[in-house]
Amino acid sequence: MSPEHLYLLEKAKNYCAYQERCLFDIKAKLDSWKVSETIAMKILQTLEKENYLDEERYAMAFALGKLRHNKWGKNKIIFALHQKQVLDLYIQMAINSLDEEEYLNILKAVISSKRTTEALSFNEQAKLVAYAQQKGFQPSLAWKVVRGEI
Repeated sequence: MSPEHLYLLEKAKNYCAYQERCLFDIKAKLDSWKVSETIAMKILQTLEKENYLDEERYAMAFALGKLRHNKWGKNKIIFALHQKQVLDLYIQMAINSLDEEEYLNILKAVISSKRTTEALSFNEQAKLVAYAQQKGFQPSLAWKVVRGEI
């Protein structure tokens, strides 16, 4: 590799070391740097070989981070990972790795943050469930939480 290519590789390593990245993000960054296709492929292979790039690790970190920090449900996490073109296998592994108790507690917190009173009309309950759906939680689970069944 030429000195310019080594510089781009170091730049890509730093980009990956800052936080977990997926292949889609790195390709977009290399495109923004106007890197040729052949050099980009070499850089991507090196990043994978040196463990800077790991789609499975990315999916796990993404799912856990979005659940804990953004209070996203599984549906929204799955959709976002699909947009990042992560393999379905890794998406399912990431979703299955989420702790169900923590997931349920976050759903309860999301709903209680919008809940105004204990006794709610059906319309108010429906609005809470719709809000939970916007955050990516399953409607059946949200209904159970709103009704106090869980």
